[in-house]
Amino acid sequence: MNAHQWLDKVNLKAASVKEVPESFSSTVYNVKLVTGEKVFLKIPRSVQKLSLEREMLERFKGHLPVPEVVAFHEDGFLVLEALDGVPATGMVSEKLAWEIGELLARLHAIRVGPEDYGGAVRDEFSRWTEFLPAQFYSFAEDAKKVLDPELFDLALVRFEEMRKELPPPDGPSFIHMDFRPGNILVRDDHVTGLIDFESVRIGSTELDFTKIERDVCQRFPGTREAFEDGYRSVRPLIDLDRVLPFYRMTDAFNSTGWCQRMGLEKNRDFFERNVKILKEGLA
Repeated sequence: MNAHQWLDKVNLKAASVKEVPESFSSTVYNVKLVTGEKVFLKIPRSVQKLSLEREMLERFKGHLPVPEVVAFHEDGFLVLEALDGVPATGMVSEKLAWEIGELLARLHAIRVGPEDYGGAVRDEFSRWTEFLPAQFYSFAEDAKKVLDPELFDLALVRFEEMRKELPPPDGPSFIHMDFRPGNILVRDDHVTGLIDFESVRIGSTELDFTKIERDVCQRFPGTREAFEDGYRSVRPLIDLDRVLPFYRMTDAFNSTGWCQRMGLEKNRDFFERNVKILKEGLA
């Protein structure tokens, strides 16, 4: 089924449709309607992800700059408002890093109440010590197929060693699980939006820092300090130096398994980048 046929189901007509590149867990189209309005058609890979995305967009409304749901269909898709801005995948200034830190803290500061349990969002905080290895060893099944055996075995040993040294988890909080520049929208050096909530969990905040540290703080001098200051303007910051080595290594390992699971050749560059990070983390 093409994008026009999906949109017909909710009585919307497209003047133009372009598929969004690098949308890894869903099919996403940038759509201009015949009315002139710009929207995004998002087709998650599962009913569970569809329900979670919709539920979280409603939950975070008023707390975070998230898109409105223009239309929803149980056949498996959402039509979302097109927020102003573009993904923050270019250069990040200290000023923008401060706003990104403040944005993440605002997410983590949303109070998790009794009403948030029992819906589409999964509570991983109550079983955090089981959640981390479950996720790690799930990806290990795929990572084993593509990693050097010695590197693979060392990663397993170090995972268990480093996991024992982690501080108590910080939460329960909503965690994005994919908080990276590609999901942060910016315009004129200001944050304008946050997108992609189909992986949100109730968990420990420490899991949300790895991708920003990798993609922003390590690339642009001065942004680590600015990011931390922005975060602290909303809520206390955990000891990142204590947890980031573990999560950096774990994220790189899991990412190699993800590349194998999603197709190694089309994700070759991302795979090689994470192998390099994994080797550095295990050195």
